[in-house]
Order: sequence, then structure tokens, then C-alpha cells
Amino acid sequence: MQNPSAAEHLSRTALYALHARHHAKLVPFAGYEMPGSYAMGVMKEHLHTRAQAGLFDVSHMGQVLIHGDNAARALEKILPLDLEAMPLNRQAYTLLLNPAGGILDDLIVTRWGPEHFFLVVNAACKQQDIAYLRQQLPAALSLEELSDRALLALQGPKAAQVLGEICSEATQLVFMSGCRAEILGFDCYVTRSGYTGEDGFEISLPAAEAEPFAEALLRHEAVALIGLGARDSLRLEAGLCLYGEDMDDNTSPVEAGLMFAIAKARRNGPKAGGFPGADAILAQWQSGADRKRVGLLVEGRAPVRKGAPIQDAAGRVLGRVTSGSFAPSIDKPVAMAYIDAACAEPGAKLFAVVRGKPRPVSVVRMPFVPQSYYRGNNVATIEERGKEGRGTAGRGKAGPGIEGSGTAGVSDSKHSNSSSTEGSV
Repeated sequence: MQNPSAAEHLSRTALYALHARHHAKLVPFAGYEMPGSYAMGVMKEHLHTRAQAGLFDVSHMGQVLIHGDNAARALEKILPLDLEAMPLNRQAYTLLLNPAGGILDDLIVTRWGPEHFFLVVNAACKQQDIAYLRQQLPAALSLEELSDRALLALQGPKAAQVLGEICSEATQLVFMSGCRAEILGFDCYVTRSGYTGEDGFEISLPAAEAEPFAEALLRHEAVALIGLGARDSLRLEAGLCLYGEDMDDNTSPVEAGLMFAIAKARRNGPKAGGFPGADAILAQWQSGADRKRVGLLVEGRAPVRKGAPIQDAAGRVLGRVTSGSFAPSIDKPVAMAYIDAACAEPGAKLFAVVRGKPRPVSVVRMPFVPQSYYRGNNVATIEERGKEGRGTAGRGKAGPGIEGSGTAGVSDSKHSNSSSTEGSV
């Protein structure tokens, strides 16, 4: 149970009363009192999302609107995207970067209008992100924190069926696209995206309308409330990074296997460079990184947790685990780690040291569970291919390939340590 005095200092989303009615186990998360799980429990919530449709409250994440003349051009000086070429109602996963090439946060950017850009950032990073953006953007541009809006995620193989029954526009969307829609009388912006590896949607709507909207979705027999505990295991199975765990301001996109988050035109095209850390990142992309993020399949039943050293048969320490959990979908423990790039070949047999004892692990390609994003008949873009998580383990140093497990939605930051789980938890 939470310390009452500590809970008094936590923020609450517009769905707090709904969580209480549905017997949520509330936990502190990125400064919010959030549902860690419900009566079903983490394991069943996880499997329900993989089989049917899970409803997540991700309203703790930051929603930001930036608009004004030449907003695209101004944002391109901060974000490594080709925003001037981005079609309306399309979105992209990208990174806020520091001058050394480290990752300050990961985020989703959607083009709402010709010079209107909607950003979703991690809860634990949102105040520093907003301050950074205000500092970097021209004063003539408007930056609005949309704190009066809630954000819900409906994820799973039945998500399209459920939402399609009340919003025909949703079924026309493909992965990483969005639209405005009136759903049950509520003014919503819907995107086909998420942080579980499943097909699904994220719905931004006025906070005052979030509870009746959520209750309407829950009346469908396929829909169940899912907490942040299952969201974390779902994103790990999908090979998706969690900010503050699997990447931070000392991690480069090359090391993390996230070069797809930098638009092709900003890597080696006509707009190459020109964003924070570009020189360092592009040089490392060509020469290769000394370490890289890999997936690990763990022998036995017990998970290997964050911080566990990874070593070879000779006892040489190669790196450390950044995320680890039991994976209900495959009935095995899995982990992510950063290790020496020369030892990151899929199939490599290594050891995780747990309480002083080595446990066998194998380097494997991520995702651990196939992702199910809906693309219709469209050809996947580079950004989308990256989100398919086609393996961070390649030969030798992490070089100019853009393969890698990506995040389909923003990762919920664990600075505090808290993931759009944010991820788009």
C-alpha cells in the first residue's frame, strides 16, 4: 500500500475515479498515481491484450501542440525528421537529442495541419522537454501543453473491430496515421499506433469526456482495463525501448538500434545533419558503435533484472541488462542488454550474473513476439520498418544499417523510475 503522505503529492489523471471503481492497484509512476494492475492481475492482463483488446490510460504522458509560420522548418533544427515532407495526419517516432548525440527523450510527432504539429512525450520527461522546446523554438511559434486532454490506448487483435463499431474512420487508418473523428459525440483525434506490438489505437480527447468514453469501450465484451505492469511486459516482448531504462542521455541512436528514428533525408540525404548531435551520431553510424542493444533469451524460469552483468564463458564482462521480465506470450524470461558489439551476433551463448551465479542466456533477434501493426496495402516506410524490430544484433560494430527494434509508440520514461509505458506506458 502506498504511503498516504507520498500519495498526496502525486497527480491523478481524469480516469482516477474509474480506476478506483475497477479495483486498480494504484502505484506511483512518473509523478502520477497510476494503475499498476487490476483484479485480473498482470499475467492475465498481458495475455488478454495479446488475444483480445486492452484499454490503457496513458493520460499522464505529455501532449503538446506547436504551431505557427514555418513551424516545420523550426522543428527540423531540433528534431531529426523531414517535417516539411511529412503528409498531413501522418506521424513519426523520433528523438530529442543533446549536442553529444545522447537521447534526451523519445516521442511521437503527428502533423495535424500544414504548420501544426502534435507531440506526445514521456511523462517523466515532459516538463524538461517542454522547457527545452520553449528555449529552442522561435518566440513567434506557439507551444501549448494540452493538459486538458486525456490519452487512451486501445490495443490488441480485436481493437480495430471494437473501435470500428463506433468509428468507421478508425478502420481506414494504417499504422502511424491519424484523423479527427467524432466518436459517440466526443471530439477525438485517433492514431493507429501504440506501445504493445499489437495493432491498436491511441485516442486523444478532452479530459472531461475521458471517463464516459472509457466506460463505453468497456461495455464491449472484448475490452478489459490493463495496467502499467502488463504494458511493460508487452513492450518488452515487442522489443520496444523504455526511456530511462533502455536508453538515456548517454545512449546514442546507433547504440540503441534507433537510427530509423532519424529520417533518411537527415542521415544522408539533401537535409543531412543540422540537428543536435548530428556530427557525433552520423560519424558513429559510419564507423560503428562499440556496444549495441540486443535481445536475450534466458534459460530457466526466473527473470534477469536490470543491472545484471552479462559476461562470456571466460568471465569477461560485456555489458549489463537494461530491462528484463518474464514473457507470458512465450512462457520464458527475456531481457534487453547493451553488450560489446563484437559479441552481439544472434546465437551467441553468454551468461547473466544473478546473485553471484552465472545463468545461461542467448543473444536473439527482437522482437521476441511478432509485431502486428496494420499497414493495409501501403509499403512500409523506413521508420515503420524500424518499428518492426528487425534485430539489433548484427555483425561486429553497430554500423550504418538501420535495422533495430524500435518503439511504435513513445516509451514511458523511468527517470523516476517510471512507459506512450509510456509509451505511446
